Amino acid sequence: MAIISQIVFAVLLLVFLVILTMRIRRIKSNIQLGRSGGPVGDKGKRWSNVILLAFGQKKMFKKIVPAVFHFFIYAGFILINIEVLEIILDGLLGTHRLFAPFLGGFYAILISFFELLAWLVIVACVIFLIRRNILKTPRFVKPEMKGWPALDANLILIIEIVLMAAILSMNAADQVLQDRGIGHYVLTGSFAFTSFLKPVFDGLAAGPLMLVERTAWWFHIIGIFAFAIYVTYSKHLHIFMSFPNTYYSRLTPQGQMDNMPEITNEVKIMLGMPVDGEASPPPEGMRFGAKDINDLTRKNLMDAYSCTECGRCTAECPANLTGKKLSPRKIIMDTRDRMEEVGYSIQKGGKGLEDGRSLLGDYITKEEINACTNCNACVEACPVGINPLDVILQLRRYVSMEESGSPAAWNAMFSNIETNFAPWKFSAQDRFAWADTLKNKT
Repeated sequence: MAIISQIVFAVLLLVFLVILTMRIRRIKSNIQLGRSGGPVGDKGKRWSNVILLAFGQKKMFKKIVPAVFHFFIYAGFILINIEVLEIILDGLLGTHRLFAPFLGGFYAILISFFELLAWLVIVACVIFLIRRNILKTPRFVKPEMKGWPALDANLILIIEIVLMAAILSMNAADQVLQDRGIGHYVLTGSFAFTSFLKPVFDGLAAGPLMLVERTAWWFHIIGIFAFAIYVTYSKHLHIFMSFPNTYYSRLTPQGQMDNMPEITNEVKIMLGMPVDGEASPPPEGMRFGAKDINDLTRKNLMDAYSCTECGRCTAECPANLTGKKLSPRKIIMDTRDRMEEVGYSIQKGGKGLEDGRSLLGDYITKEEINACTNCNACVEACPVGINPLDVILQLRRYVSMEESGSPAAWNAMFSNIETNFAPWKFSAQDRFAWADTLKNKT
């Protein structure tokens, strides 16, 4: 029977790894639909961002209460996986609590700490469910959060509660079996938190008790496998993507826009100024700005997979706060949805990017991108280094340079800048004339 259990477990583990690998490859290929461009800047600073933002949750603590409960879930996810490692090894080797003989009395202390984390995860998840569904925190009930996004968030929280309940039930039943000296249930010492659950199982006979323990064991590990695969389709992919995303986040000042080298060089050629690199005009057929995901950078697409859908960007957006349709979170969610649509089409041998649809128009409207004030509030608010503004600017560049579709007031401003070197309609020679009027008044 033990051999059959090991074989079944090995097959499940193999299936899990194959499915997970396929999904990781699909995500990687979807990101590679974007334009290439490696990180620029100090690697030390990049690793500092990973440690402070991804590991340390630095930006989360701008809102202290949700940050603390989020940290409970985050720490629980990271550390409880040590016990999952033991469960996997037990399943493959046919052992039970493999680490216990090696760790001695420290084993019970370690498991007790994991149980504390499990209880904290349950408490945090319950509080987050209340915030989303009863208190209805404003940033969780925006239009883009209707339907699947809301269901996804609730499912994740419920799944985490169930998984933690399974591991606590397994430990409680295990302790009762240890006390009775049954089978292979070796003595590990008392676990601090599930010891209080032992009375729930004390009345069971040995057979049903072992069934409870084994069922909880299998349920927990299969649930972990299924959860890990589900996460790759969920907003909770940020659990993994936040680390590379913070590494590749820009190090230049947030207010600094990235110029298009081809356009910059063309302007310099016209003005007789020295150019960077070869003095050549933009390649024929080149698209200025972004219309679809292949016009965006790979970092933009990585941003889309890293989005936590927390809504902090939208909550800080002045355009959204004044009733405009722009939601930076929606911009990133739309980018991810379009990327998934194109990637799935390519995987099935479909038309891919030639399906007659595009990110601009079919997902994101001109009204949304034109409402942006370029204030960078969304970028500053994001806890994992996502830059919605960069996507917005690239879409606006396409509208302006390829479609000449900018609002009339903007076109007048562009014309003034080109002719007068200022947004206002007066000559460069008169730019400081207002200062003379101030002198006369004083």
